[in-house]
Amino acid sequence: MVYAVVRAGGRQEKVSVGTIVTLDRVKAENGKIELPALLLVDGDKVTTDAATLAKVKVTAEVLGDLRGPKIVIQHYKNKT
Repeated sequence: MVYAVVRAGGRQEKVSVGTIVTLDRVKAENGKIELPALLLVDGDKVTTDAATLAKVKVTAEVLGDLRGPKIVIQHYKNKT
């Protein structure tokens, strides 16, 4: 199984071909983004060398913009 760990929006995500990931505020040109790889696993071979990973391209397609659930913060004021 081939997968990669990429840096995406301040976090690290494990991705493989066909994985759908929700990212925070990433600018995309033409609906495609390129994510920097931090780790690459290809079967038994694990690659963590920075020079080798600089040559690896991990591209993603933007499916759409969406917003997460609204967060409700309640404030309590004491009645004194």
